[in-house]
Amino acid sequence: MFALRTARSRWLAAATAVLVLGAGGTLVAGGDELLEELGLRKEPGAGLPMQARERMEMMAGEDPSEAGEEAFEASTIAAQWAQARTAPGVVAPGAYGAAYTQLQGLPATKGSWAEVTKIKYDSDDPRYRDFASNSSGGSGLVTGRVTGLAADDKGHVYAAGADGGVWRSSTGGGNWTPIADGLPSLSSANLTLAADGSLWYATGEGNTGATSFVGSGVYRLADPVTGTFTPSSRVGGSELESTTIRGMRFGGGKVWVATSSGVWSHDAATASGAWHQEFTPNPDYLAGGAKASDPNAPYKNIANDIAIDPRDPRHVIAAIGWRSGDTYNGFYETSDYTQGPSSWHKVNPGGALPADDVGYVTFAYSSDGQTLYAINQSPKLLNKAVGTVNSYLDGIYVSRNGSPSGPWNKIADTTKLGNSGSALKQAESGKGYGPGIQAWYNQFLIVDPADSQHVYAGLEEVYETTNGGSTWKTVGPYWNFGFDCWSVSDASNTCPKTSHSDQHSVAIGSFQGKTYVYVGNDGGVYRRPLRGTLNAHGNATDWQSLSDGTMDALQYYAVAVGRDGNGVAVSGGLQDNGVSVLRPGDTVMGSNFGGDGGDSMADPANGCRQVQEYTNLAMRVTLNCNVNPGAVDEEHATSKNIQPYTNAPGDEPARFIAPFGKDVTDVGRWIAGGQHVWINTLGFGITDGKQWKNLFDLGAGRTATAVAMSQGTAYVGWCGPCNNAGFARGISVGRYDDPASWHQLALPADGSVLPNRFISGFAADPSDARHVYVAINGFSRRFTEGPGAGVGHVYESTDAGASWKDVSANLPDVPANALTILPGGGLVLGTDLGTVYRPAGTTTWSRLGAGLPTTAVTDVEYSAADGRVYAATHGRGIWSFSPAQL
Repeated sequence: MFALRTARSRWLAAATAVLVLGAGGTLVAGGDELLEELGLRKEPGAGLPMQARERMEMMAGEDPSEAGEEAFEASTIAAQWAQARTAPGVVAPGAYGAAYTQLQGLPATKGSWAEVTKIKYDSDDPRYRDFASNSSGGSGLVTGRVTGLAADDKGHVYAAGADGGVWRSSTGGGNWTPIADGLPSLSSANLTLAADGSLWYATGEGNTGATSFVGSGVYRLADPVTGTFTPSSRVGGSELESTTIRGMRFGGGKVWVATSSGVWSHDAATASGAWHQEFTPNPDYLAGGAKASDPNAPYKNIANDIAIDPRDPRHVIAAIGWRSGDTYNGFYETSDYTQGPSSWHKVNPGGALPADDVGYVTFAYSSDGQTLYAINQSPKLLNKAVGTVNSYLDGIYVSRNGSPSGPWNKIADTTKLGNSGSALKQAESGKGYGPGIQAWYNQFLIVDPADSQHVYAGLEEVYETTNGGSTWKTVGPYWNFGFDCWSVSDASNTCPKTSHSDQHSVAIGSFQGKTYVYVGNDGGVYRRPLRGTLNAHGNATDWQSLSDGTMDALQYYAVAVGRDGNGVAVSGGLQDNGVSVLRPGDTVMGSNFGGDGGDSMADPANGCRQVQEYTNLAMRVTLNCNVNPGAVDEEHATSKNIQPYTNAPGDEPARFIAPFGKDVTDVGRWIAGGQHVWINTLGFGITDGKQWKNLFDLGAGRTATAVAMSQGTAYVGWCGPCNNAGFARGISVGRYDDPASWHQLALPADGSVLPNRFISGFAADPSDARHVYVAINGFSRRFTEGPGAGVGHVYESTDAGASWKDVSANLPDVPANALTILPGGGLVLGTDLGTVYRPAGTTTWSRLGAGLPTTAVTDVEYSAADGRVYAATHGRGIWSFSPAQL
């Protein structure tokens, strides 16, 4: 989910505003004090790129307190993404569906959006072998997270992007075409081909990860080879709306789904009729139940996977439970589901599998039903303190009689997988990252239909066994850094290409007489022959990336644009795919910064003067787009670390994706927000994080969520606590050159001035510093139970925040993420369901243009360099629109 932290940015800001998942799955505040700074003590990986050096340090056990940090990061951003959309209360089902209906009711403006990033994106682009990039790691061409895969024996492959909808290939992968853009939700869970050839698409990503959205149900496409999904393709009614789905299986003429509200089924022969709720372990916690208002209710009926016994379709098993553990966690089965919920009972698994430590589980039956495999994540390990364990994987198991009761034999654990050619090999127990550090998020499992002993398993890496688990090979290592075949130079690098990290989906299919395994991960879709070739490390030599540029499922957090020669350079931070940069004349987009991308900024007059964030305000500045053909140390890097700090880098509490930006009237004045407000007056001349000025303290436990500045007057939105329990938000205002001018606006918690919800963005007027707009995330009080939720999503102030006016008017009730002011005063707003526009001098909103998929827009920017609006989406790349069309 998240690439490993860099040597310059591997500190955890864990003030009370940063949330973690506690025992039982409740969201709880982190410690009041920062976690200790994790400094470098020696450099066992010197000579490797920045992130690879850190990986080698952790392999060597030099920083035991870092073990588990990546999963901590993942759960942190998961919580923070949810905070923006739920605080201060619990969102009722149907919120997104209602917003979509409202959006469709708006008039549309003239003009069309153009897709900017529908181009190959090469994570190994040799132009960007800088110290801060992952180039030469071996993942090759990439796109966004792929959570669902299906393939047939005629070369048709279907892939589902996490928030990008469904894509079809008729050439065994590649040459992709989107086939679900007309649906109200592009959040993807599973894809499955039924026996009759129909394709079933479950929406609502089941990963409890950073940027997962709920769905609008399950859809069936009778002719997937030539057809497209439409709203009328939905199976059943609204029963599965606003849920997430993790597993979808067929058996006995039924389709079964494992959801966040238990196990459901439907007749597989038709889309009509309602879904039937087959089983929930704690029905009182469902909507309408006696305990529905309990804060833990969302965690009490989570079904992780479902499996149908190939020998008897009436025998159905389910893995149910929350990843952090609960009394109901475990395996359940029914021998005859027709007898209703009373026929289900909890299984007491025998053998090596611990009945009291069942977490997130994936099942896979052999085709004859004689063998059942399972991956199990350990809640006990997940609940241990960060730094005390190196993996959250309990193990991979097999039941050789096909029964969920077992007896189960453990056939893999983190040590065994680590010794199988893994790039995550552990050095000592409890130190470093081991395979399964994100087992609560990364899982797939599939059995070769022709051989019950041949199994593929996905965690962070891809593993293969051909002997039922006696031995394993890491056929898809995390990356090639650290292997003796690796070199930063392509001429000397003999390592084969690998798959991207963080595995989510898998399928087996055939094309032109050859059988392939397809894997979906945070980098897109990869394939190799089902029985391929290996090198001496046990790594596959025959992976092929299928992210050929036609599937633009890239998940951006931000976009930055500036002039570059006769055109513009467009860059942006991405989920687990670093930072992309596209320059005039490029036929391939490069990755000039590695890891996770974050917020982004560029000089409008020179788009190669960029600031890019890793996470938590870990920023680097470059003056040349970070073009560097081979720097492997900081001294020769073409970017500089400018993370603001007081005593040591990383000591500033900040959100995972922390906000920063430039004064809209002076590119030489910058603002950044953590717990403190930081000001830089050196512009792109800054070379060190110590050069930032700490101007104002927002308060202990508070962190900035949005920043803006005009004519030296700055606005900073913050939250703290940021979770539903005790949620608080505010806005601080002051001048960049006058610390005494800073003050907190009077914003009562009852929502009487501004809704008591998450502040996502500002648009400061360049012609009048006292004129500012604010975007409010979450849902209005119709769907949010919390105190002061209020109504509206866009507010305006003409007196520097002393008073506010709701200008939402006919705007749909949908989370608002970012907004920008166009020359002349028009407003563009990015929401979770696309973009809307309000012309200057008017009060009502319209859908902006045509062609933009209905997905989350996380950032909107106006580029004076080419007069276009750019929208960063979290699942369908970057798009642009010319206001001249209006």
